[in-house]
Amino acid sequence: MKMQSVGLRVASVIFGLVCLGHLLRVFLRLDVHIGGLYVHRWMSAVAVVITALLSVWLWLLARPSAGPTPEPGPGRT
Repeated sequence: MKMQSVGLRVASVIFGLVCLGHLLRVFLRLDVHIGGLYVHRWMSAVAVVITALLSVWLWLLARPSAGPTPEPGPGRT
């Protein structure tokens, strides 16, 4: 496995764990206050969607490719 694929897989797993953390916050109805400001749960719901999409996208990018597709030459369509 190439180093780039390993890096993409690691990043994908990290985004997946962040997604699970936000998902737990939404389902357990945990309150978060940062510097005296309340962070609404709908922000975590949006973060679940974004981090899940990033995780899946990076995992798919890490798949080994089938190689370059040949260019059609003369007589090929």
